[in-house]
Amino acid sequence: MTPVGLSMDVRTTAKRRVLISGASIAGPALAYWLHRSGCAVTVVEKAGALRGGGYPIDIRGTATEVVRRMGILPQLRDAHIDSRRCTFLDAEGGEVASVVPSALAGGVEGQDLEVRRGDLAEILHATVRDDVEFLFDDSIDTLDQSGQEVDITFRGGRQRTFDLVVGADGMHSRTRESLFGPEEQFHRYLGYCFAIFTMPNTFGLSHEVTMWNTPGKAAALYAVADRDELHAFLTFHRPEPPLAALRDPDAQRDLVATAFAGAGWEVPGMLNAMRDADDLFFDTAGQIRMPRWSSGRVALVGDAAYAPSFLTGQGSSVALAGAYMLADSLATHRDHTAAFASYESGVREFVTMNQALVDNGAATLFPTTARALEQRNTMLRGLVTLPSAPPRPAHSALALPEFAPLPLP
Repeated sequence: MTPVGLSMDVRTTAKRRVLISGASIAGPALAYWLHRSGCAVTVVEKAGALRGGGYPIDIRGTATEVVRRMGILPQLRDAHIDSRRCTFLDAEGGEVASVVPSALAGGVEGQDLEVRRGDLAEILHATVRDDVEFLFDDSIDTLDQSGQEVDITFRGGRQRTFDLVVGADGMHSRTRESLFGPEEQFHRYLGYCFAIFTMPNTFGLSHEVTMWNTPGKAAALYAVADRDELHAFLTFHRPEPPLAALRDPDAQRDLVATAFAGAGWEVPGMLNAMRDADDLFFDTAGQIRMPRWSSGRVALVGDAAYAPSFLTGQGSSVALAGAYMLADSLATHRDHTAAFASYESGVREFVTMNQALVDNGAATLFPTTARALEQRNTMLRGLVTLPSAPPRPAHSALALPEFAPLPLP
């Protein structure tokens, strides 16, 4: 079955040359739709190859419709993790409650998808790799849009010219920094640090999450299937972001170990595994909030423009929806200024609603006080006997534009 494409007419216009920085989620998704609209697309990625595996992410609401229209929904259903329960433990390791994940997420059981981040990235890449140019192990060094085009010098030394450039290079986007200035002016720190890594599954866990909590700290073991490895997750409250540790893996390990010193349950073993892990990912929970997402011929998409944070569970979904809407706006408006304005007006409310999830209870799984922890535990016990939470409006608040069959070649 041939996927449908964006409503457009490319028969009488020259191909736009578009450079996308970032080959994770938003970048390849945008590349797919731009190619379908007749653009010549190049994706540059600083990593030497795609990052496989990775922690689980969710695809919900509007994003589910985006991947359906891309024709990759069957592959994502095959990659669906199908977590069956989430068990919460107290400080001594005793069970507080065990609930189905949809009761917590406000998603739709049987419709929402949960896949490993690397699996989604690989499926997106496979969908566009024959139609789009990928430049791995490289990045944008300088960007000059003083003329009618954008002149790019890559870190590797080559020079190219494009009509448009899009930064899809994550929350710590270098594209955004070069265009708008330091990240600090757009970053909203949410008071948590987290570390993710893999460790051996010596606990017999399968298709489930087990989470231990004390005030201000949480440790989770995530079994994505009947695998011999687990995704380990350690998060802790910290009033100020540890800026000095963000680029120093040894300092990150020390910071996490200090935060969890004396913790019970399986935390000491998790800390030992973290010391040996070669895939440690450490960051702060934060959002990117910007008054505008474009300047001249350069725009931002996904976490680079509007990271909602892992506390919302909506990062990948918002990125997929945003990429679709940006491509649709560029297909509809030949003038890039009008296209970028249409993109922002079409997506801004959706982004705002999803970012607001952190203010509407999305961080309640990680209470910072004993009283808040007991209130959360009472809520969890209630979920065992109550129906699943209704879908959150923020998941599906974006109305996607109508589609039409692809134009003939």
